[in-house]
Amino acid sequence: MSHEKDLLLVPLHVSYIQNLGKACFLQHNKNDLMYHLTAHLRMNAIYWGLTALCTMGHPEALARDEMIDYVMSCWDEEAGGFGAHPDHDAHILSTLSAIQILVTQDAIEKLDIDRVVKFILSLQQPSGVFAGDSFGEIDTRFSYIAVNALSLLGRLEDLDVDKTVNYIVQCRNFDGGFGSRVGAESHAGQVFVCCAALTILDRLDVIDTPTLSWWLAERQLPNGGLNGRPEKLEDVCYSFWVLSSLSMLKKLHYIDSDKLTSFILSAQDPEGGGIADRPGDMPDVFHTHFGVAGLSLLGYPGLVDIDPVFCMPAALIEKKGLRKGWQALERRTGYEKSSATVENVLESEHAT
Repeated sequence: MSHEKDLLLVPLHVSYIQNLGKACFLQHNKNDLMYHLTAHLRMNAIYWGLTALCTMGHPEALARDEMIDYVMSCWDEEAGGFGAHPDHDAHILSTLSAIQILVTQDAIEKLDIDRVVKFILSLQQPSGVFAGDSFGEIDTRFSYIAVNALSLLGRLEDLDVDKTVNYIVQCRNFDGGFGSRVGAESHAGQVFVCCAALTILDRLDVIDTPTLSWWLAERQLPNGGLNGRPEKLEDVCYSFWVLSSLSMLKKLHYIDSDKLTSFILSAQDPEGGGIADRPGDMPDVFHTHFGVAGLSLLGYPGLVDIDPVFCMPAALIEKKGLRKGWQALERRTGYEKSSATVENVLESEHAT
């Protein structure tokens, strides 16, 4: 790797996220149109920014008390969950982000756990899949969110595990991947949520590991980036979705880590900070978080370990006794390249 081009610009990214944090919490920003256009993502964005900061070793860069106050202001008293913004209806996605933020900030005591668990369980459908909210949209993403949240809250025993797993199995396709619902095409994001849910539930046995691992390895394009499904463009966010799944399957070495690292770093904004979906595009906190998370799984020097199952600081998940048997690449101390090519690794495995 070249020295300057392949450096993660940590101070710039920290400053970028801090500026976004000010936009979230300051009252005068409520007169800004963009503030309202992004309201539906605000709780998720705070989780993305906080987790990225933790992964870069700067968990204190956003004001803790302001963050917790904002999270609690999004509580939907009627539903028993969290919305993305004050006065928004509760949704399972923003509820998980709120839980992740409170766990990371060691403020889980502020949560009415019984009510949140009741809200989450109320969203499970007769088929076993979860809806996102009372309006009934279903998706395997929501099943993973439920499993993740219940695990973090120490209430996984309240879940109908068999019903949950059986629906996920029905979403498995001939290529080994998983879709958003029964009959939907395989997608790397859906593969992640299904793998992670099954990992938490100790049911990875229902996955066709060789076929799925090969499908995931085929997501890498000649420029090093990963796409979410065949014939699509590369995107930095798949650096996490694909790598995390391979990490759970213990096949992370199927990816050319040097080429992917270079691709992620090439999508940085060297002036204002942040990481974009691909080089030349505008950065955002979503791709910044998942780009940094991908680099952590790749063993990039100086980063903090991230748990690929919960997408939270690994030390925090281990402290809670929730760590599963995933494998990331060894944390590097310099910028040396790996010695084996992906082709050599795959040929070696097939030979044995």
